[in-house]
Amino acid sequence: MDASVDRIARPWGGRTAYARHEAWPVRVDTRLDDGVAPRDVERWVRAASILHSDGDAMDIAVRDGRMVGVRGRAQDRVNHGRLGPKDLFGWQANASADRLTRPLVRRDGRLVETDWETAMDLIVSRSRALLEEKGPGSLGFYTSGQLYLEEYYTLAVLARAGIGTNHLDGNTRLCTATAGEALKESFGSDGQPGSYDDIDHADTLALYGHNLAETQPVQWMRVLDRLDGADPPRLLCVDPRPTRVARAATVHLAPRGGTNVALLNALLHEIIRTGRVDHAYVEAHTVGFEELAARVEKCTPAWAADICDVPAARIGEAAELLGSAERLLSTVLQGVYQSHQATAAAVQINNIHLVRGMLGRPGAGLLQMNGQPTAQNTRECGADGDLPGFRNWENDAHIADLAAVWNVEPDRIPHYAPPTHAMQMFRYAEQGSIRMLWISGTNPAVSLPELARVRSLLSQERLFVVVQDLFATETAQLADVVLPAATWGEKTGTSTNADRTVHLSEKAVDPPGEARPDLDIFLDYARRMDFRDKDGDPLIPWHDPESAFEAWKRCSAGRPCDYTGLSYDKLRGPSGIQWPCNEDAPDGTERLYTDGIDWAHPDLCESYGKDLVTGASDSVVEYRSLNPDGKAMIKAAEYLPPHEQPGPDHPFQLTTGRTIYHFHTRTKTGRAPQLNAAAPDVWVEVSTSDAAERDLAEGDLVEVSTPRGALRARVRVTGIRPGLLFVPFHYGYWDTPGGHGPDADTPARAANETTVTDWDPASKQPLFKTAAAALTLVERGTGGAAPAPTTTASAPSPATGVAVPPTTGGPGAHVTQSGPAAWNDREEETR
Repeated sequence: MDASVDRIARPWGGRTAYARHEAWPVRVDTRLDDGVAPRDVERWVRAASILHSDGDAMDIAVRDGRMVGVRGRAQDRVNHGRLGPKDLFGWQANASADRLTRPLVRRDGRLVETDWETAMDLIVSRSRALLEEKGPGSLGFYTSGQLYLEEYYTLAVLARAGIGTNHLDGNTRLCTATAGEALKESFGSDGQPGSYDDIDHADTLALYGHNLAETQPVQWMRVLDRLDGADPPRLLCVDPRPTRVARAATVHLAPRGGTNVALLNALLHEIIRTGRVDHAYVEAHTVGFEELAARVEKCTPAWAADICDVPAARIGEAAELLGSAERLLSTVLQGVYQSHQATAAAVQINNIHLVRGMLGRPGAGLLQMNGQPTAQNTRECGADGDLPGFRNWENDAHIADLAAVWNVEPDRIPHYAPPTHAMQMFRYAEQGSIRMLWISGTNPAVSLPELARVRSLLSQERLFVVVQDLFATETAQLADVVLPAATWGEKTGTSTNADRTVHLSEKAVDPPGEARPDLDIFLDYARRMDFRDKDGDPLIPWHDPESAFEAWKRCSAGRPCDYTGLSYDKLRGPSGIQWPCNEDAPDGTERLYTDGIDWAHPDLCESYGKDLVTGASDSVVEYRSLNPDGKAMIKAAEYLPPHEQPGPDHPFQLTTGRTIYHFHTRTKTGRAPQLNAAAPDVWVEVSTSDAAERDLAEGDLVEVSTPRGALRARVRVTGIRPGLLFVPFHYGYWDTPGGHGPDADTPARAANETTVTDWDPASKQPLFKTAAAALTLVERGTGGAAPAPTTTASAPSPATGVAVPPTTGGPGAHVTQSGPAAWNDREEETR
């Protein structure tokens, strides 16, 4: 039957219950412009979402040359027809009146419109001058997690083999660098072991620092449907906020920020103490168990309870869930990744699966999740701190192999040191060694920590900044050249989601004005720079997305992320396909490590590993000595307290995060009316006890300050753990009077005014979760609610008197859902 559901007020829609080991039923979600009926759609064009890492497959509705809606693709393995709120409404931003349509250049301190020839001439002339005067290390490239595979790969080739710079990274450094690093530390290579289909088979789900309901909402729909079916899974949630996951959990642990390693060591202690170790699996497939057992021997629940401020009995209950699971699926995200011991903590979750033998079987899986739609592609293609194809920068044979693919001499590819991570790149720009920074598809003037410092370094006269984007973002307004880019629905390319599923998205409509696909911009730059291979032929011979994909396939051949069995025609089939896909696995690979560990051998591995405390790289000699046969590595870690602790002047911990209705810095979702109405401005979550102690009420205006800076926000009183403040990081300044930062007319509201320039030693991922903060009343509210959603983790405490759920998207927020089951319209949290 069909039902019209307000998908702002009820973001996960209705239920289609199913039992363990059954197939997830189809439910097709459709949203069309008001006044447009399905019969009015002239054509449907395939695509996949770029507003989260689910990789939801959808079709774009086109009429009269413009987008008029979307629908989920029923046959796709990822979403079975479902779409989340950002999928359903975010596409409207494409047609925003303030899209960039012509290049801009800075003249006399102002950005003015120009033509492409002038803009590219400026970029090329500056590139050539810097190469001649300063060398390749004077140029840096900072990219996104929202471009397509073909674009990342082209950027990697032109940066690493064309320019010859080591300075190429993505904003994926901020959200999921730890995912890749943790997988390399444990398995020798990147690549998610598990599959979304493991949700169908698991008897226990463990979510660590992962608000699945808001970051990957379609997979939360899948979990909700399992919970409503026969033989539902048990849930463990580790999160300091009362998320929807926490409310549905069998056991919810809300630890003090920065204490994940202590908690995980206690869980491992209990698993070992109670005899839940799969010793046959450990002996056959791992090294390092003895060291782990010794490390956690004294890490009792009582010991961890004091550090984490979680009852020891509750830690024991969590360990019992993990230890008694027959099929355990674990997922991990920012609550683990954006902390001072990020990699150490993520590796301990890998250790739980290794000591329990919970890999390679339906329902027994591990997903070190991604936060962005194409974060996996940046890592595969070498557009971040890796080399293409998960090659090891310290392995001369890997460098020679890559040089052969590109037909250049090995010394043309910089490998004298690890590829430069983003935080170091911005430090180099601040210090003056990087003189040109090309920023594509991201907004560091809002997303990086310590924003006053970021604005200052981007504004330096000696730094030439190129920004390639859709809108005049806060970063674009500081640039010397701005290039108008095309986006999803306006160009063709492939994307790979968090469980290795590859989708093809095809062009549905033309981009506005003179905006160009990112691939065309990179190819134009490479042509103008006249990059050549060792035979004098063009370094980059491809000319369009499909030929770029074919070139990437040659680069991926024989590597863990092998795409050689894929093609555009094959990806035009009914569903996405998981890599590796090759002659041995022509239909893709649902799970990795089904028969042992494949890529950890010293000659094959992507990394020789790092010290989890210092980040120092291990040598190949050390790696061969420890792991000569290429087994999974069980790596122990000691707990270390956070670098910045609360004190008398800053008595709170401050954490930042997402809401379901927005993506990153709102450059797209803030321009979708329903999404913006659902979460129109910044707020700060305060616990009921902290609010009462400070005489704060719902809607009061407060200042949140740290040693770096401050922001102002309205109070939302919630069930968050006492002593913790939460601020969403989405809100910058593009829709304020100043447009680019705080000033006399625009109070600071960006969360990253307050966060610290510090990072995990192994993954180099910045810390956004453990700043020490103070809270000061600015003015009393007028009795209204904070501008925070009431349907999600930010739901108000009942004591506030705020009605739940009043959030609606207004006109046009309703979505057609069609499927085989009758809808259950009760609120999902009542279970």
